[in-house]
Amino acid sequence: MSLIRSGTSTAWRMAGGMRQSVHRARVEGEKRVMERRHRAALVALGARAYALAKEGRIPADALADEIAEVDDRQADMAATRPAQDQAHPQHDATAAFPMLADDAPG
Repeated sequence: MSLIRSGTSTAWRMAGGMRQSVHRARVEGEKRVMERRHRAALVALGARAYALAKEGRIPADALADEIAEVDDRQADMAATRPAQDQAHPQHDATAAFPMLADDAPG
């Protein structure tokens, strides 16, 4: 009888531990989803603030450093693009990534 009781006790303990693990994983997953949504909202806010500042609809003085950084990164990308295109003239991004077909230039 004690063997059955010992097995049952162990099974209940394991089940309780599993429940706690699942609960912790669910809480952590929900936390990560909220953090991801928060980051996405900040990205959207930044993009909107950048666009409004470039249009002159909001004062750009407070965002001058960040705007300069974005402009520098865009200039870097524009400068390296011809070199990348020459290095891979046969490269067709839409063949490898069909979801980019809508974004393809021309």
